[in-house]
Amino acid sequence: MNTKIKLLGYYNYTVVLTYMGMISGFIGIIHAFRSQINEAIVSLMASGICDMFDGTIAATMNRSVQEKCFGIQIDSLSDLICFGVLPAVIVYSLNQNGFSLFISTLYVLCALIRLAYFNVEEQERQNKTDERREFYFGMPVTLSSLFLPFLYKLSDILSEKPGSVLMVTLILMSGLFLAPIKIKKPKISGLCRKEKE
Repeated sequence: MNTKIKLLGYYNYTVVLTYMGMISGFIGIIHAFRSQINEAIVSLMASGICDMFDGTIAATMNRSVQEKCFGIQIDSLSDLICFGVLPAVIVYSLNQNGFSLFISTLYVLCALIRLAYFNVEEQERQNKTDERREFYFGMPVTLSSLFLPFLYKLSDILSEKPGSVLMVTLILMSGLFLAPIKIKKPKISGLCRKEKE
């Protein structure tokens, strides 16, 4: 019997950017552990760029139901690393005290809950319709790749302590991840036609 030995998972072009974004996020975590905050912020932004276009690329291929489910799961797992763990480690590295540890831990927990809830909701939605998502409930975790770099640079320009500014940002974002508010999905020149967050 001739059976092919195949690695688990999917390795077509639709998931390449998701994998690249996760790698960038992990490298950012290493930079943050070494207190190389500028490099960690750049990694966060790079992950955000990958996430911005991975759905657009995925939509160009006619995928099976299993491939779509895999896409939802792998995207959220990558998002937890890039936009959950990485921002938390950056903030902890800037402050390195008990309060920042608590806030960073809370932030990761809220990001985890938000992403798991999104996966359940998105899978149910895709079972009912092929239409693109128009709204999110709660703030997407990916927005940390916009807010944190902007506020980090702004606090530097204003000679404020970036550690304190970003810690407050994490507190606010943690609440917004889980808040039952309806947020319209942004459209960037019609390019980002993502089926997932």
